[in-house]
Amino acid sequence: MAAKTTTKKKSKPPGTVEDFAAAAECLKTLAHPVRLRIVQLLLHGRYTVGELAADCGIQDNVGSDHLRLLQRCGFLTSERDGRKVYYQVAEPHLERLMACIEGRFLPDADHLR
Repeated sequence: MAAKTTTKKKSKPPGTVEDFAAAAECLKTLAHPVRLRIVQLLLHGRYTVGELAADCGIQDNVGSDHLRLLQRCGFLTSERDGRKVYYQVAEPHLERLMACIEGRFLPDADHLR
């Protein structure tokens, strides 16, 4: 009599390729050096477009375009204070994501958090 072989079914994590479509689009948005720097700065406080643009070495209108893309993915919010608009992080998971990026790509990143 032949021995019965049982195949154990592997446990898979939840989700499908379609479930990751929105995540992929938002990660593509983050995958730009200026936008990564903007997120890094905003994780440490709120800034105006002018302050962010000056730090990144870009024009204010270019900074506004980057901020608009980040807001579209739900990463940021803005708040008007008089004539100025301040941006801040709206997505709490960005802190852990940025910590991974800093740990992998920035020398001496341990002192940042």
